[in-house]
Formats: sequence, C-alpha cells, structure tokens
Amino acid sequence: MDTQTPPSPLQVSPKIEDGFFLGVVLLVSIAFLMVIQPFFAAILWGVIAAILFAPIYRNILGHMPTHRNGAALITLFLILAIVIIPAFVLGAALLQEAAYFYGKVQTGEIDFARLFSQMVAALPEWTRPYLRRLGLGNFDAAQAMVTKGITSSFRVLAAQAFQIGQSAFSFFMALGVMLYLSYFLLRDGEKLSQRIVAAAPLRASQRQALIQQFVIVIRATIKGSIVVAIVQGLIGGIVFWALGIEGALLWAVLMGAFSLLPAVGTAIVWVPVAIYLFASGAIWQAIILVACGVLIISMVDNVLRPILVGRDTRIPDYVVLITTLGGIELFGFNGIVIGPVIAALFIATWNIFTRMRQVGGLAEN
Repeated sequence: MDTQTPPSPLQVSPKIEDGFFLGVVLLVSIAFLMVIQPFFAAILWGVIAAILFAPIYRNILGHMPTHRNGAALITLFLILAIVIIPAFVLGAALLQEAAYFYGKVQTGEIDFARLFSQMVAALPEWTRPYLRRLGLGNFDAAQAMVTKGITSSFRVLAAQAFQIGQSAFSFFMALGVMLYLSYFLLRDGEKLSQRIVAAAPLRASQRQALIQQFVIVIRATIKGSIVVAIVQGLIGGIVFWALGIEGALLWAVLMGAFSLLPAVGTAIVWVPVAIYLFASGAIWQAIILVACGVLIISMVDNVLRPILVGRDTRIPDYVVLITTLGGIELFGFNGIVIGPVIAALFIATWNIFTRMRQVGGLAEN
C-alpha cells in the first residue's frame, strides 16, 4: 500500500505573518471599542474618578495594607458621599428652582421685554448708537440675535439631559458601571497601567513622557477646571443669595458652567444681573455684585488654578475655549473634559516630537 507524504506547510514570510497579526489586533481592538461604546461616558468618568481618588485610596491602603478590596470599597463609599449623592441633591434642587423660575415667566411675573428695556434705559446715552448698530436697539432684535447666537453645543447638552430624563434605567445602569469600574481601577489601577505601558509600541522615553503628560493633563483639566468651576459657582451663588436675588442656586450652576469657558466666564451671568440691579434702582446691591464679581469671583481662577495645577501646565485660554466647545459638539457633556484633554495631549505630543527631533531622537534605532 502506497503511503503519501503529507504536504509541507505553506511557507509565509515573517513580515506577512506579522502584518496579518497586526491586522487581527486592529480588528479585535475596533470590535472591542464598538462593544463598550454605549458605556463610553461611564468608562470616562470611572477613569476620572479613579485618578482623582487614587491618592485617597493609597492613603487608606497605607493604614490597611493587606486589605486592598476594603480600601477600594471605602474609597468608593467616599466617592458616593462626596460626589454622587450631593450631585443628585443638587440636581433635584436645581430642577425645582428651574420649574419655579419657569412658572414665573409663564405667568408674566418675570417680563424679559420690560427687564431689557430697563437695562437699556440704565445705560449711558453714548451707548445707544452702538446698541442700534449691533441690532440691539429693541428687545425683539436682541432676542433674535441671542437666539441666533446660541450654539448647537448647548442644544446637544439639552438633548442629552432630556434623554437622561426619558431613560432613567440606562442612566442608573451607566452610573453602576462607572462605580463598578472605579472600584477595580482603584484596586488594580497600577497593574493595569503597567500592562498598558508595556504593550504600547513606543520607546521607553516616549512612553514615560506621554504618561507624565497624561497625568498632568487630567490633573489640569479636573482640578484646574472642574474644581475652579465649583468654587466660582459656589461663591457666586452665595453672593446672589446674600443680595436677595431670586434663583440663587440656578445662577450659581450657570456661573459654574460658564466658568469653564475662558473669555466668557462667569461675567456672562453676573454682569447682566448687575445691570438689571442698576436699572431697577438697587444701586448698592449692584455695586456689591460688581465688586464681588471683579474682585472675588473672577479672581478665583487666577489665584486657585496655579495652586492646584501649576503655572507651567496651563493650556492657552483660546485653546481651552475652542476645544471645550468643540468637545461639547462632538461628545456632549463629556466634551467638557475630553476637549481640553485632547488639546493638551496634542500640545504635549508635538512638544515631545519637537524635542526628539532637536536631539536626533527620531533617528535612533
């Protein structure tokens, strides 16, 4: 009986094999990203929470070094107590106050046309021609200009808020995923970061530089923007409440949100209110509001941000403004963080690239 020699395996070039395997890696990675895409926001804020509370976790772990699970769980409870629960309480109070304010507008108790006329009348006479030239001579023209000037970014935010209200189950599911992920990132974050660094196809110097820049960027974005926004909104709300201005909580949240936008800032809220106070005859309240706005609220950014972040890590204001609005346009509310982070990483990457070219690092083997 004749025996046949089995065919020898097909000889393929190692370069082809490597290229095929890289293609498989790319396809599997894309598929993985598509699977987790519905929970993108939950993952993003889970990573941010883990980065922000990592020092607290390490401090707790120092007192109970053999209980990593317990330390992570305690840190998670702190996240709930410090961030999540206050956010829910604030959101509920804000909705109630917004509904109260909207009811006054509907009943005519708050008449924007009359308020606008009072504000225009309170302005110096020499400003009138400029207002007419800008198309702001009457309330209807001003209203049309403001409506036209509202960017689609804020429409995206409103749409997302509506979707959250319509889909509470999805919202709480995402919240659960965020907290669940935060727990494991706190507990195993260092090991995961080491594995990611080891897998990155970069030289050691490049990996180290990018990691350092990423940590700086997260700190700058969160501590230098979110914390400053909270402080400015809190101070603004207290000032409004002390002056007896209705809707202090609503104005505080608006000031905190607008403080994220350089060149706009909290002034877009307190300046019109101060003008209205002048127009309505509340001179002393208006003077106090202007003084607090200029000397306290607006100075918080200049004083607090360098302490939290450091002067050398600050992104130019015009870059923050453009990337924040662009991030909101692309990613909704999450763009408040994503936009500046991408901008800072872009600047950092090009700085690293420039330095390596100057020292001939790109020519090294």
